[in-house]
Amino acid sequence: MSDQNDAETNARHAEKMKKIKAARDRMMAGKTEEKGLIMVHTGPGKGKSSSGFGMILRCIAHQMPCAVVQFIKGNWITGEAEMIRTRFAEECRFFVSGEGFTWETQDRERDIAAAQNGWKIAQEQILDPEIQFVLLDEINIALRYDYLDIDEVVDFLLHRKPPMTHVCLTGRNAKPELIEAADLVTEMTLVKHPFRDGIKAQKGVEF
Repeated sequence: MSDQNDAETNARHAEKMKKIKAARDRMMAGKTEEKGLIMVHTGPGKGKSSSGFGMILRCIAHQMPCAVVQFIKGNWITGEAEMIRTRFAEECRFFVSGEGFTWETQDRERDIAAAQNGWKIAQEQILDPEIQFVLLDEINIALRYDYLDIDEVVDFLLHRKPPMTHVCLTGRNAKPELIEAADLVTEMTLVKHPFRDGIKAQKGVEF
């Protein structure tokens, strides 16, 4: 009896999966366009930069030349920076514009200058015909504090970015104008974090 029940369950499952596949194939048949995406990773949860660097690794694997411009995290020695600079320097350019989180520098004019320099580098990399993917890590923090002009950034992304170049912008508190302009927006939701229990940032997890 058990074997018969298993066979019936497997048959129902196979039929259900067949219908799902047919529906998905019909849906995918209409998805034929390609374009360079504007992507935003925001929200209070962990994973914004981590996801961005995951895509950088995908680009490297697909032999797509890419670039990273890190805003804010200048004083951190991060695993991603070490790996890219020592192992994938030819595949991915890596720039650091910030000197640290703004509460560390406590110098607004210096922070503004660093952010402006980072944005200048970012524009150069995005416009470079060799580069196919640019990660602007933590740029949303610079935009949040108005170190950069949100209208200028959005206008550049919408009207000057090459059509097939992907750009990913990370950091919490993404401005509404950027969210509106983006093709893909992901909000990381904080459910639970060890920092609340007194556990400091962990190597390999946070940096």
